[in-house]
Order: sequence, then structure tokens, then C-alpha cells
Amino acid sequence: MSVQERKERERAGRERLIVATARELAEEQGWDAVTTRRLAERIEYSQPVLYSHFRGKREIIGAVALQGSTEMAAAVRAATASVDGPRERVAALARAYLDFAERNPAVYDAIFQLDGGLAYAHEDTPAPLKDAFAALLESLGEVAGDGVDPGLFTETFWAALHGLVTLTRAGRLPPENTGQRVKLLVDRLAVD
Repeated sequence: MSVQERKERERAGRERLIVATARELAEEQGWDAVTTRRLAERIEYSQPVLYSHFRGKREIIGAVALQGSTEMAAAVRAATASVDGPRERVAALARAYLDFAERNPAVYDAIFQLDGGLAYAHEDTPAPLKDAFAALLESLGEVAGDGVDPGLFTETFWAALHGLVTLTRAGRLPPENTGQRVKLLVDRLAVD
């Protein structure tokens, strides 16, 4: 292994450590607790080392969002892969999405609520974000209905799921009715 390869591997390792530590801190204490000073203390590197990887918190949030998008896409695909029937896949997708948001609230916020400096729904949208949307589209496109654009249907269904996450987390919707809400979404929106 060349010196350059070793340095690149070490740099990638530091970057993974920074992102993992930011996620951990955000899940424990919220994103307000994630500062370069705290991250530097936790990973035992100086703040200039952090800044050599990320220009600031915004870029760290973006890195967490990209990583989280990849994980969410995998969770949705895993949940829908073993289910027969389009409507059943949509219900599995909805449960996987809601479960991901509940298990990873800080990551979910990084993806959908916070400014991570990422372009959404544009030509230059990063691949992990496009793939997360594609994971939804794969199941939702097949139940959009005749004459309905699958992409628009996916956006609308996704917006409904996001609304459920946001309102439930804010205490506006009782969590015990989540299953009934998912059933209503699938029954009313998904066409066979």
C-alpha cells in the first residue's frame, strides 16, 4: 500500500468517525448539541482537523443526511422485498418509513428538516437522496392508478408519511393510532 493510499484510508476513517459521532451526539442530545468543539472533544481531534473534512455543521448534517438516506432506502427495500402484492408492499413501505423515522429521529431531521446544504429534486441531487426516493417509487409507482404520474403520486404519499412522522413526534397525533392511519392511506390512496 502506498503512502497516498494509507493517507486516503486514514482520512476516510476520520470522516466516518466524525459523521458517526455527530449522529450519536444528535440522537442523544439533539442537533443543537452538535458543535465542532464538542465533536473535536469526543473524537479527540482538534477543530482544525474537523474543518479539514467539513466546513462546518451544515456539511456534517449533509453527510448524516446522505448516510441516513442510504439506510432508509435499504430499510424500505428490505421491508417490501418479502411481501407479495402491491398494496401489501405499500403498507410495508409505510411501516418501514415510519419505523425508520421513529428509531432515528436525529437522522430523519438531518434528511428532511435541517439544512445540510443538499439539493433536493434537482439535476444535481446527490445519488443517495435520489435512491431513497427511488426506493419509495418502486412500490408506490405500481399503485398510483391509471393516468396518475407515479412520481407525483410518490411525492404525495411521501408527504403524507412525513406529515404523520412530524405530527406524531410533535404530540399532535396520538402514536397508538399510527397503524390505522397507515391502513387508511393504503386503502384510500393505493389502487390495485
